[in-house]
Amino acid sequence: MPGALPEGESVPRDGSLPAAATRAVGARGFGVYVHVPFCASRCGYCDFNTYTAAELGGGAGRESYADTVLAELALAGRVLGDGPPPRVDTVFVGGGTPTLLPADDLARILEGIDRTWGLAADAEVSTEANPESVTPESLKTLRAAGYTRISLGMQSAAPGVLAILDRKHSAGRATAAALEARDAGFEHVNLDLIYGTPGERAEDFAASLDQVVAAGVDHVSAYALIVEDGTRLAARMRRGELPYPSDDVAADRYLAAEAALDAAGFSWYEVSNWARSEAARCRHNLLYWTGADWWGLGPGAHSHVGGVRWWNVKHPTTYAERLAAGESPGLARELLTPDEAHMEDVMLRLRLASGLPLAVLDDAGRAGAERALADGLLAAPEYAAGRAVLTLRGRLLADAVVRDLLP
Repeated sequence: MPGALPEGESVPRDGSLPAAATRAVGARGFGVYVHVPFCASRCGYCDFNTYTAAELGGGAGRESYADTVLAELALAGRVLGDGPPPRVDTVFVGGGTPTLLPADDLARILEGIDRTWGLAADAEVSTEANPESVTPESLKTLRAAGYTRISLGMQSAAPGVLAILDRKHSAGRATAAALEARDAGFEHVNLDLIYGTPGERAEDFAASLDQVVAAGVDHVSAYALIVEDGTRLAARMRRGELPYPSDDVAADRYLAAEAALDAAGFSWYEVSNWARSEAARCRHNLLYWTGADWWGLGPGAHSHVGGVRWWNVKHPTTYAERLAAGESPGLARELLTPDEAHMEDVMLRLRLASGLPLAVLDDAGRAGAERALADGLLAAPEYAAGRAVLTLRGRLLADAVVRDLLP
C-alpha cells in the first residue's frame, strides 16, 4: 500500500459500519486483502508501507503477525455479522513480501478467512512473492493450503536494471520461480515488470519480455517506473546520479510490451495487465476496478464496504496494540459522495478492455467522449455499441481521456 494516507473521519473503536453500508455487502462481489508489511531489504523505488527488521525494532515481529491478522479478522466477522455472511470470491495477500512469513502462517490466515465468511468454491486466492523468497517446497505448501495464484516480482531480466532498482534476486531467478510455481500446481502465475528505469535499453526490456513469454506464465503486469518522493531512487535523481524517467521512453516500452505479448497470445484487459485467457485475469483486482466490496487486513490496509472506505494505522506495532486492546485498527474513514463514486467509476472502468458505458456520462462527459473518439483515443465499433473503450493510442493517454470525461 502506498505510503501516504488521506485524512478522514474517525473510525468507531469497535469498527462498526453504518447499517446502510452493510445491507448489501458482497452484492457486487467480496474480496479480502491481507497486507504483510515485512521485507528483507528496501528497494530503492518503493514507498509502500513496508519495514525491514532493522526498521521495525522490537515488538512487531513476523512470529506473531499471523495471530494479529486473525485478531482483526475476528473483529471483521463481528462487524459484518448481523446479516448473511458475504461469500469470499477472492483473497489477495500482498506486501511487502508475504512469503517472508512461513507458508504455514499464510495457510492459517487463509483458514481463518474461510472459517469467518466461507470461501467460494471457485475462489481465487493469490499471494505476491519475491522470487528469492520461495522454494519448491514452500510453493507446494502454499498450493496445498488453497492458494491458486502467485504474483512474482520480476521487474527486469537485466542485471544492471535490477541493481538500479535495488532488487536482490538474480536476473534468471524470477522465471525459475515461475516454473517452480507451475510445477507446484499453481493454476495461475503472474510476472511483474517495471519499464523505463534509468539505464534500461530497448534490448533490455525486449529480453525481459522474451523471458516472461518463455516462462509460460498466463498473466503479465507491466508498469512504468514512478519515482516517489522520499525513496532512495528519488534522492539519487535529485543529486544528479541518475536521470529522471522519460515519458517518450515509457511510451515506447509500452508499445513494445503490447506487441510482444499480443504476439505470444496475451490480451490486455486493463491498461497495465495482460492475460492469456479470461480465466487468467486477476479477479481480485477486477473487484477493485468495478467498485465491489473488500476488507483489508493489516497495517495501512484499505477497505471498502457499501460506499464506506477506511484505512488502518500504518505501523505494525500500533496495529498490534490496537487489536490487543480489543479495538479496531482503523485510523480514519470516508463515505463516498455520489460525485466521488462517479469519478472513481469513470477513472477505473475506462482503464478496462470492457470499457465504460456511455450512459453513465453526463452531457459534458459525452462531449468529451466525442472529442476522444474523433482523436482516435476511443474505439469506434465499441463506441457505436454504447461503450467507451480505449484504443492503443488511448491507453497511452488514458489519464488525459479520463480528465476529459469528468466534470
